[in-house]
Amino acid sequence: MIALEAANVRLNASPASKDEAIRMVAALLADSGHIDPDYARSMLGREKVANTYLGEGVAIPHGLLKDRELIKRTGIAVVQVPSGLEWNPGERVRLVVGIAAASDEHLQILANLTQLLSDPEDIERLATTSDPQDVIDRLARGPSPRGAPAEPTSDLEGYAAADVVVGGPSGLHARPATFFVDVAKGFTADIRVRHDGKVANGKSLAALLGLGADAGSALTLLAKGPDQDVAITALVEAVESGLGEEEEQEAAAASTAGPRWSPADEASAVPGIGASPGLAIGPLWHLKRRRLVVPRTAKDPAAEERKLAKAIEAARAELRDLYEEVKAKSGTGKASIFRAHEAFLDDPDLEAAAVGDIRTGTSAGWAWREVIEARVDELGKLDDPLLAGRAVDLGDVGQRVLRFLAEADEDAPHLPDHPVLLIADDLTPSDTASIDPARVVGFCTALGGPTSHTAIIARALGIPAIVGAGPAVLAQPEGAVGVLDGTTGTLWLGLSERDLEAAERAREDLEGVRAEEHRTRYQPATMTDGYRVEVVANVNQPAEAVAAVEAGAEGIGLMRTEFLFLGRDEPPTEDEQYEALLAMVRALNGLPLIVRTLDIRWRQERAVHRPAGGG
Repeated sequence: MIALEAANVRLNASPASKDEAIRMVAALLADSGHIDPDYARSMLGREKVANTYLGEGVAIPHGLLKDRELIKRTGIAVVQVPSGLEWNPGERVRLVVGIAAASDEHLQILANLTQLLSDPEDIERLATTSDPQDVIDRLARGPSPRGAPAEPTSDLEGYAAADVVVGGPSGLHARPATFFVDVAKGFTADIRVRHDGKVANGKSLAALLGLGADAGSALTLLAKGPDQDVAITALVEAVESGLGEEEEQEAAAASTAGPRWSPADEASAVPGIGASPGLAIGPLWHLKRRRLVVPRTAKDPAAEERKLAKAIEAARAELRDLYEEVKAKSGTGKASIFRAHEAFLDDPDLEAAAVGDIRTGTSAGWAWREVIEARVDELGKLDDPLLAGRAVDLGDVGQRVLRFLAEADEDAPHLPDHPVLLIADDLTPSDTASIDPARVVGFCTALGGPTSHTAIIARALGIPAIVGAGPAVLAQPEGAVGVLDGTTGTLWLGLSERDLEAAERAREDLEGVRAEEHRTRYQPATMTDGYRVEVVANVNQPAEAVAAVEAGAEGIGLMRTEFLFLGRDEPPTEDEQYEALLAMVRALNGLPLIVRTLDIRWRQERAVHRPAGGG
């Protein structure tokens, strides 16, 4: 485990802001040779896309994955703020623990921090001590005997369960744990994670970090509730897909890949966050959402209840189709958001609240809309940004059902018949997945972050995009011609003809590069030093093997047969498994296929959502 030294502990600090506190802790790491000074910028950048507040007065700022090369060696530093500092609204921090993780050596420190959260006296002591050795001793302390003991088996009876292995280079550290929590909070079911004799709440970042699960660790995912099966499936997919590490790397690529174009003449810039790389040119077009028309009252409550039930089932079918469509285009990880959307429809409280209103004389459409708007408003006001971020997803699901209940559908945006740059306060994942790249050549939103579901789907579709540009973008005149640079996250307006022509040339050059990359996708991958690299794909289903080969893969590096067992009540027959593997072999047409088989002799029951108390 890494050592915390006295030189990396600053006591009795009084930073004026969160940014200043992060710069302080970054300076300690830089002065001790752990990081390049520029890593401070990366730590500040992470705060724009994620919440590093751990709880109970402790924050753990750290940098973006793309900037790991700025870490010289793994280390931590602590800034003590006895009087406290507002980190986010409603969150006050007294201990700032900066982390620069080049490997998984810091996981024990995180585990110790999570134990610290359950001890208010210890937190108070460390937040006021005048001896840095107190901080060093407490954070270096091994696991406490009272820390996160295994739950009795009886407490987990009735839970669905599945086994997974943590991938990635650094295990279940802060970034992937945050991603897991974000997915878990989309479900009503109680979510638990078991590792090495300990059980953690899957919706608590601190609890997950307390597991200390490093790369390659075996986890058992547990869920109990009305949407437990959907939750298990989505969480398994999330873990197998890398818990957002891949998406964050893509987000990083969005800020570094492609051309870095800027105008030569005077122009105005609307800065945001690059979410999907590339250049797009066109007139601005503001997304105009018109309200779905539903009557307020209805005479037959029983008929309205039936209408609501049918609308929910129709929306569920649409979501399943959308999941399959996005999965076929972009893979399981990027499609998993629509599994979570489907889980919203399994929430009995939503339907029950709407039915209660229907029985007082309101129509199904009116009752559903009122319930959804109230729930979205509640989520949006929460201090927890992960939960607040679910408001967009719930609103998306609510509108999907409402379209089946509306007497007049005025919700669909009407786009012109020429390419435009779409401007919106925010886009739902469904909005983004349904965008026609021939008509929307790029989009810029006032809200959102580069690791949001909308940004991930935009990158999968190859649409240049900017998010988090703030209210200023909504004030830009419709029809004004702009250049959207998804690489740098800048929307340029008021451009001269010379600059517009230069931007068009840059865009054509980029298209040429991409066309050449596509044309040569089957050529051997050779490094600049002549070393040959084999490029293969990891897949879950036969259709993904076809897509991988079309993208230039030289084979399948890993196919896990346990995916054939998920999402069903009975295990697949031998013939079904044979047909699935045969389909992959045929798609590969002689290219290699590596299969990791499920050990059916003793893991079959466990892998198929077994009751957690069943051994």
